[in-house]
Amino acid sequence: MNTRLESNGPERITLAMTGASGAQYGLRLLDCLVREDREVHFLISKAAQLVMATETDVTLPAKTQMMQAFLTEYTGAAAGQIRVYGKEDWMSPVASGSGAPAAMVVVPCSTGTLSAIATGACNNLIERAADVTLKERRQLILVPREAPYSSIHLEHMLKLSNMGVTILPASPGFYHQPQTIDDLIDFVVARILNLLNIPQDMLPRWGEYHLSSDE
Repeated sequence: MNTRLESNGPERITLAMTGASGAQYGLRLLDCLVREDREVHFLISKAAQLVMATETDVTLPAKTQMMQAFLTEYTGAAAGQIRVYGKEDWMSPVASGSGAPAAMVVVPCSTGTLSAIATGACNNLIERAADVTLKERRQLILVPREAPYSSIHLEHMLKLSNMGVTILPASPGFYHQPQTIDDLIDFVVARILNLLNIPQDMLPRWGEYHLSSDE
């Protein structure tokens, strides 16, 4: 059964990837956003680039313009659909409330980035973009991937949750009977898309899943 949502969700989205394990989630979300014709403002830390090269067969170019060209070709995006910014590009749209997209997702979100966002640090563009999203009361979704969580991590999550941030741990479910690693990745990415109110057909919602199973 198709799970596509009626609303189209935000047209412009900030996608940030930081140095936790789970680069596949960020790459898959980027691909889905491109397929749904979203404009993506893409940010990535150096640690995330190292993790990506370790966990996947994707090695991003170091320079911003080359990275943008690479991701555009990799996802089949239209020219200008993916916009890549460096860690100190303070003149980028995501650095200001007057230009930032309506939603931001950090996936994967390292516990260091979680801490920086919770305490209002703005030492790089990812942290500043999250700070802008918070102060403008826009949608912010953080996808941490760590185990176990320390009390510090949990305190930061609670603090951010009380500010309206969605904390979505990268914890795939199994009720859809996954057969591959890609199925597990899609579970988490589908949950992100549902929160953004962007159509997805990767994962039926709970009631729809059992209805289709009984048919």
